[in-house]
Amino acid sequence: MLTLTSPVETPLHRLPAGAKLAGLAVFTLGLFQISNLWVLAGLALALAALQLSFGRRFASHALRMLKPLWPFVLVLALWHLWTGALADGAFLVLRMGLAVAAANLVTMTTRLSDMLSVFEMLARPLSPLLPPRRLAMAFALVIRFIPNLAERMALLAQAHRARSARRPGWRLVVPAALAALDAADQAAEALRARGGAD
Repeated sequence: MLTLTSPVETPLHRLPAGAKLAGLAVFTLGLFQISNLWVLAGLALALAALQLSFGRRFASHALRMLKPLWPFVLVLALWHLWTGALADGAFLVLRMGLAVAAANLVTMTTRLSDMLSVFEMLARPLSPLLPPRRLAMAFALVIRFIPNLAERMALLAQAHRARSARRPGWRLVVPAALAALDAADQAAEALRARGGAD
């Protein structure tokens, strides 16, 4: 599994995880209250400038983390081009890009153990139904596994293209599911070896 925290030390690394997650929630909600396209574009430039201020290595890593958004951006752009609602498409793309970029910024500057502590604290009201530690561990595993599974999918697609001229499409479903089960099995074994989720 991957660690998503950036090795490039920034001032944001020193902020508490709870404050960053609360700020992210407020920022994301605020994005949907903005009805001016230029304000959203200005926010995108400000966020890009902030990431660049932490160095080229940090900014290029942040840009790479936005790569999975391109298929969604393409679909939205084609749809809104076809319907003639380009302004609506620009709003959607900017809001989605800003929300994901801000979430990536929080993830890159926060250790997973700190996020785990915040999730555990937020899950305390559910303790009669579900142990908070297990719920927090589930969140942490999802955060860790998503980029890992995306990487495996990309490798499977490359392997298919090396063997066939046809697009992989649905043919990747079974290998991807088996890869996910294998990764889950390995994670479960590692957790058991370390005493479990508790």
